[in-house]
Amino acid sequence: MSAAEAIQAAQAAQAAQAATQAAAEAARAVAAQPEALNVSGSATGLGRFVEPGVIDVSHGPILYLEDITVQFDGFRALNKLTLSIDVGELRCVIGPNGAGKTTMMDVITGKTGPRNANVSGRVFLGQTIDLMRMTEPRIAQAGIGRKFQKPTVFEQHAVWENLELAMQADKRWWSSLRARLTGEGRSKIEETLAVTGLEAEAYRPAGMLSHGQKQRLEIGMLLMQHPQLLLLDEPVAGMTDEETMQLAALLNGLRGTCSMMVVEHDMEFVAALAGDEGKVTVLAEGSVLAEGTLDAVKRDERVIESYLGR
Repeated sequence: MSAAEAIQAAQAAQAAQAATQAAAEAARAVAAQPEALNVSGSATGLGRFVEPGVIDVSHGPILYLEDITVQFDGFRALNKLTLSIDVGELRCVIGPNGAGKTTMMDVITGKTGPRNANVSGRVFLGQTIDLMRMTEPRIAQAGIGRKFQKPTVFEQHAVWENLELAMQADKRWWSSLRARLTGEGRSKIEETLAVTGLEAEAYRPAGMLSHGQKQRLEIGMLLMQHPQLLLLDEPVAGMTDEETMQLAALLNGLRGTCSMMVVEHDMEFVAALAGDEGKVTVLAEGSVLAEGTLDAVKRDERVIESYLGR
């Protein structure tokens, strides 16, 4: 690309990834004072010091929400919500509109918290990292990546460049401009292109991709950050049937590399992810209505009444 385009791309990366830089600075502060991550209580088992940047999953769950209640001006969006996600698990979350699914993700990522809502309860990443005490940038730095419904990519730049910009650690525009891709970085981009099925589109402007391809590209950009937990909010909305199944194959292929929570209404997509034994959580009125295999929850009278219909 030209120097002007490179500067534009770097400035765009700076704006889009400023939170990551702030998170890195916060993480260095935590490293200097590791006691800030020391917590105790029933949600954590044993209070302990942990190495900064390492998620303690010795007890199994990578994410634990306990009695989360969120109120906005008297409206209760979440009502004593309690659930956990095991390390390496792919959990589907379903439920009617207004059930609290997006609010739950907002709480996990720090978008909603005590500073802007009436929030009570506890949210932990692993055994020791209290997410309720952390800002959005620090939570992202801790290893949580979030995919919103609408894809956000750098449309004027090639797929390869999108992945490269997502990978770079120093997001200041001058550092991004001067950055040189290492062999390891190139291999990571090639691997991510293969995982997302975008090898043939590597040098195509992202704005020319189909909706489904843009969704896969944004997931690839998150994967470049090495997340421990991926949150995906209605990722197949607006997709064709073929694109939906392509995304299902992509997420199934990620099993074992990171934990995932997928909020979705498309029941065929949920079935492709959950299979016969995967756990599905049903939310209604801000709390867990039912939980179990997809077949079990589909036969639950409460779920039929509040969500699926007869």
